[in-house]
Amino acid sequence: MSGKALIWGGMFVGSGIGSSVPYLWNGDFMVASLCGAVGGLLGIYLGFKLAKATGAL
Repeated sequence: MSGKALIWGGMFVGSGIGSSVPYLWNGDFMVASLCGAVGGLLGIYLGFKLAKATGAL
């Protein structure tokens, strides 16, 4: 898998999980958007680290 694919995948998975978690405790749209952005950034970071560790970058 290429490094770009790992980074994009991390962003999509991280933002999806991050925006879904606030709805577990009845959070509103703004909280879900903020958590989705934070989850996306965390996913990008983890995808980059994974791509670097596997030698894809």
